[in-house]
Amino acid sequence: MPDTNPPALEFRDVAKTFTLHLRGGVQLPVMGGADLAVHPGECVVLGGPSGAGKSSLLKMAYGNYRCDQGRILVREGETVIDVAAASPREVLSLRRRTISYVSQFLRVIPRVGAREVVASSGREGGLAGDVALARAEELLSRLNLPERLWDLPPATFSGGEQQRVNIARGLIAERPILLLDEPTASLDARNRAVVVELIRARQAAGAALLGIFHDTDVREAVATRVVDVTAFRRQHAA
Repeated sequence: MPDTNPPALEFRDVAKTFTLHLRGGVQLPVMGGADLAVHPGECVVLGGPSGAGKSSLLKMAYGNYRCDQGRILVREGETVIDVAAASPREVLSLRRRTISYVSQFLRVIPRVGAREVVASSGREGGLAGDVALARAEELLSRLNLPERLWDLPPATFSGGEQQRVNIARGLIAERPILLLDEPTASLDARNRAVVVELIRARQAAGAALLGIFHDTDVREAVATRVVDVTAFRRQHAA
């Protein structure tokens, strides 16, 4: 009998080791034997101390890091793609259609205004131009970014303002998988509450969310379960 709710994102026996070339090629094991499945409608939160490999898991799922062994399976309808073995073109295609990633840092073309930064992500995700623009304005307004800033480049903004643009860019296209790396770290209480609402809405719409939240209140508000990644380090040591 087929699984009626298969994982949208799955790590199978994933291992990662960094090589420190400036330290004579010293090997720094991060994790091994990582097994984790994230289903549609879940918000799985990665727990564990700094340096345990939480961000590395997100970056491997997004294709920024390659894993040393194992598979990272992303479901697109009836198709399953292994990010660990995918070509760069396949990874870029997954980012357009399927996976959004909100990192801790906003990296954009310096002279492009905030509204266009967000709207362009919507267009890349398949939204029509007018829909993407309207959705960008809606999100920036909801995240309390003043309208007078919308046409200014985010490089001129404060850290909290940049992060709100980053969140809007990650949420605009409503892709089925959402990776969140401390999205509320530089936000005040008012905007943290807005982000919680937006995350809950994506979860209710059936997205699969995998995130890191060091803010206890936010973590408790959004997590369907918490996975301690130090267990993957113990497996590696074994």
